[in-house]
Amino acid sequence: MLTKQRTARRSKPGNPAASPAAKKTGSARQPGLLPVRPEIDPEIRRQMIARAAYYRAEQRGFAGGSQLQDWLEAEAEIDRMLAGSQSTH
Repeated sequence: MLTKQRTARRSKPGNPAASPAAKKTGSARQPGLLPVRPEIDPEIRRQMIARAAYYRAEQRGFAGGSQLQDWLEAEAEIDRMLAGSQSTH
């Protein structure tokens, strides 16, 4: 009796996991494949980072902190921004 119930659960028409087609094709999105995104020109990206780093230093009155830290924080900010804007295209 339990065998019939288990079989019935697996073969329900509304159960996509039990469908032979679902097993063959898998999901529509294949792992390891990333969507195609337009690349930004490296020089434009560098200019954006430089500008953002400058504004960070300006906000603290060019006192304290370090140029390297400003650059790294600006780079992370710009890369997040670019990744977000490119993922919507």
